[in-house]
Formats: sequence, structure tokens, C-alpha cells
Amino acid sequence: MADGIAPSEVRKALKEFDALWDELFPAEQARILELLVEKVVVHLGDVELKLRIEGLASLVADMSAQLKRKAA
Repeated sequence: MADGIAPSEVRKALKEFDALWDELFPAEQARILELLVEKVVVHLGDVELKLRIEGLASLVADMSAQLKRKAA
């Protein structure tokens, strides 16, 4: 994966995402959304969500570091 992040790290970070999300301050939650979401379009019957995939590497690196600190 890009930036030297192993796929196993991505899987682990995403599995822990819910628990980590609940511990974040609203400002940090907003920062994560800005990293990942490029555009949201609401239609009458559905929602279109365009993601910034390049932001995923940064998010996974941040989450991995937080999970390691939490485990220590």
C-alpha cells in the first residue's frame, strides 16, 4: 500500500474505527471527515458520496499511532 502502510494495518485500524471514533473530540472527527469525504450530493431518493481515497493512508497512519499509544 502507499506510504509504507501494510494492508494488515489498514484492516486493523478500520476494525477499531468505531471505538476510536467515540473517543475523539468533535474537531478531530471533522478533520477525519474532511480527509476522507470530497463531496456529498443529496438527491430526492438517494445520496451520492465521493471519497478521497488518498486521505485513507493519512488516516490509517494516525489511527495506528493512536491505537499503539492506547495499547501501551
